[in-house]
Amino acid sequence: MDISELSAKLAQFGQEHLIQFWSELNEDEQKRLFNDLKGIDFGLLAKGFRRAMDNSSNAVKLDHLLQPVPVHLQGSVERCSNEQLTAYEHEGLKQISAGKVGVLLLAGGQGTRLGVSYPKGMYNVGLPSGKTLYQLQAERIRKIEELSEARFGQRGTVPWYIMTSEHTMEPTRKFFAKHGFFGLNERNVVFFEQSVIPCVDVDGKVILEDKFKIATAPDGNGGLYRALGQNGMIDDMDRRGIDMIHVYCVDNILVKMADPVFVGFCLEKNANCGAKVVKKAFPEEPVGVICQVNGVYQVVEYSEISSETANRRNSDGELTFNAGNICNHFFSKEFLKTLILEHEQELIYHIAKKKIPFIDANGVRQNPATPNGIKMEKFVFDVFQFSTAPWAKG
Repeated sequence: MDISELSAKLAQFGQEHLIQFWSELNEDEQKRLFNDLKGIDFGLLAKGFRRAMDNSSNAVKLDHLLQPVPVHLQGSVERCSNEQLTAYEHEGLKQISAGKVGVLLLAGGQGTRLGVSYPKGMYNVGLPSGKTLYQLQAERIRKIEELSEARFGQRGTVPWYIMTSEHTMEPTRKFFAKHGFFGLNERNVVFFEQSVIPCVDVDGKVILEDKFKIATAPDGNGGLYRALGQNGMIDDMDRRGIDMIHVYCVDNILVKMADPVFVGFCLEKNANCGAKVVKKAFPEEPVGVICQVNGVYQVVEYSEISSETANRRNSDGELTFNAGNICNHFFSKEFLKTLILEHEQELIYHIAKKKIPFIDANGVRQNPATPNGIKMEKFVFDVFQFSTAPWAKG
């Protein structure tokens, strides 16, 4: 271990405090800290922090820049005829039967808000059957494979890609193994892990969680794109002949896996990116909406819109901005390839101020009562801006 080289590298980026307790560490602790620090691109971290802070400080109400998604790119279960819905479903089932559709689950979160310490997907939602979220979703994959076979006489495989975090990977793997992968073929359930990123203070200095350990956090569900590339998931899709992916979050108990109507709609629109949305229940409902900002598609948070804009209505009485985002998306594989190769590093981190335990200058662990640090994360929908052929379906 060349500590002098590491020290010079840290000093270059104002992070030399990370080895201030080096002489107090045993050999294993020194090796762990050294390897962790060597793996960090501090230049890239500093750039990401500056861009995130600039983006946060420049946040303003976006009312004068907003436009709804053009009508010709929208679809609606309420407004479509039965014939059109049947046509969408037919095309979706056809692609599933041909083995062209995969599903991708964002499962990096713990069930803390549900009152449990294990991954959300393992949660028993209180049904008489006692089924967990993972089991419900696995059974829906099997069912959609059966439906496509009944329609076209050929059973296509719908591979299930599951993105975990460092905290949910092993419990999730063991849970699936314990339950026999809920009747799915083990080789068609593909686990991969998202990256973590150091937590920093308001000046961009990395926080020490312990004398030999930096504080880290998952890089958000928008870390999907980096994780797909780093873990070879696009190569796996290529080998399987997958052309499109349905992406969703683990806590969506009503999700329709590889929803054939949604898939068929996106294909009919020749979309490389799609979003299934739910109409806002009321103007001030605290949910992000999909719209255009300066002609670019994105999700705008409810806090970024004034009450006046939130209450704006069309001539038919519907809210103008009512496409509530539920993190339910369609991506073509080619679009994902382009994102990974050309745009991933263009995504700007969002900041979340948190209470992060830390080691102070005296080597004493502190548990702050108020937010003292920043966790940076990307969101899965941040890539809408790069789509040239989108998409919204309600």
